Amino acid sequence: MTARGLIIAAPSSGAGKTTLTLAILAALARRGVRVRAAKAGPDYIDPGFHAAATGHPALNLDSWAMGPGLLDGLLAEAGNGADLLVIETAMGLFDGAGGNPGGAGLGAGAELAARFGLPVILVQDVTGQAQSAAAVAAGFAHFAAGVTLAGVILNRVASARHRDLILPALAACGIAAFGAFPRDGGFSLPARHLGLVQAGEHPDLERHLAALAEAAEADLDLDAILAAARPLPGASRPARAALPPPGQRIALARDAAFSFVYPHLLAAWRAQGAEILPFSPLADEAPPASADACWLPGGYPELHAGTLAAAARFRAGIVRLAADHPVHGECGGYMVLGTYLEDRDGGRHPMLGLLGHGTSFAHRRLTLGYRRAALAAPGPLGAAGQWLRGHEFHYASVIDPGGDPPLAALFDARGQKLSPAGGRRGRVSGGFFHVIAQEEAP
Repeated sequence: MTARGLIIAAPSSGAGKTTLTLAILAALARRGVRVRAAKAGPDYIDPGFHAAATGHPALNLDSWAMGPGLLDGLLAEAGNGADLLVIETAMGLFDGAGGNPGGAGLGAGAELAARFGLPVILVQDVTGQAQSAAAVAAGFAHFAAGVTLAGVILNRVASARHRDLILPALAACGIAAFGAFPRDGGFSLPARHLGLVQAGEHPDLERHLAALAEAAEADLDLDAILAAARPLPGASRPARAALPPPGQRIALARDAAFSFVYPHLLAAWRAQGAEILPFSPLADEAPPASADACWLPGGYPELHAGTLAAAARFRAGIVRLAADHPVHGECGGYMVLGTYLEDRDGGRHPMLGLLGHGTSFAHRRLTLGYRRAALAAPGPLGAAGQWLRGHEFHYASVIDPGGDPPLAALFDARGQKLSPAGGRRGRVSGGFFHVIAQEEAP
């Protein structure tokens, strides 16, 4: 069977996209459909839930940060061995970066719908609405040429009477309804700063997914949802490598403090012959002795600062590796490479000291957005002058800049120059910037 696909979107954040996406994924997987999932845009957490619901790794598709060669190839790879690919968007369907430097897209989910010819199912939070919900759906259906609205799912419906006030208005607009989810279904996922609590930390995720699957069977027209999907376009060649591997044997910090690493990066590194060697700093593990590079991803080190400060074997192993091999830290990893980290209460914990800065979670300030970065010197991310695309998303701040030269010049999605990113010292580098891909040549 040729893989088919569809997109689940919403008018805004907070409408319940992830809950409905998980319900559909879990219900279809239970039926025996070979379903896969992807997240539009820069998101580490939702793909973990997608993977739990489908039993297969999920990935990200980002029309701002990924060039056509990478984007098209990743979509084709996601459809391999699948009957259905479900893509969950971020924010509202048409929301994007609002700028277009370098010729890339805006990062809106609608761009994926138009590029790949995939239909959209709109999740609508109808709290406080009746017939007006149909007007919203009609607006989305006709807003942009090339974006096809297959229908809607009504979410947070108060009662059968509430639902029945909306359905005739939708029918009058010619818009299909694929079902209605109740307002008080008890399906909310726990959250904290940076988003949902990670899938691996959910206290009873298997039972939660089973309950969602049962609700989808009861409240959604799964047959109609399947019928709405359209064939995925094929790619003429494999996905372009997003980023060269920083080494042949890459020690990857992987635990509750270091979990934000994009699956497409790891897949690209493995495809280029690299070996990934996971280790846990929270368990006081040193990087494997055979490693010739180390990657410290983002995550939640601010929640585990005391444990990391006391991890003597981890500290000694990283210092030893950094003497001869590259070590790179992204966001939370960058915080740990510095001299100290202040927790939310202002307690100061010594970190690795491989870079000279100090960071604080007590002085919280949200920094969020797409970023372009031009590397100031050669290192694990590429050659000097290499342009990268990625994003920042953090509440921590640098309160002591140290004296290290910057990692890169940094620009936002509109091309506005920002303060230089991160730092570098010897073979060690890092910054709050999360890399998604090297820029493709136009």
